Amino acid sequence: MLGRYDDTGRLRYTGRTVALARTTTAALADALEPATGRHPWTGRTFTAGWGSRHVLDVTLVDPQLVVEVVVDVARDGAGRWRHPVRLHRPRPDLPAQAVPPFNG
Repeated sequence: MLGRYDDTGRLRYTGRTVALARTTTAALADALEPATGRHPWTGRTFTAGWGSRHVLDVTLVDPQLVVEVVVDVARDGAGRWRHPVRLHRPRPDLPAQAVPPFNG
């Protein structure tokens, strides 16, 4: 699950990645921290795909890891990526504040 902060500081859902390779999943697991306290997405549900009713089992993490992704231009009415994105690489050298704000 991918998110970006908007200009009010709210974490907005922007899309999801394609299924990740096991080696990538393992590397990301080492870079991610479990969410502490109340996560901005606590209580939300996420589905497996566009128009799907299959709800995903997600683990919320501290939303600070920046990643580069490859996307197409298709967006839904809320400005989220309509198709799954491809993870290019994690960017632990960048703070979340360095990412331009989501403006839907």
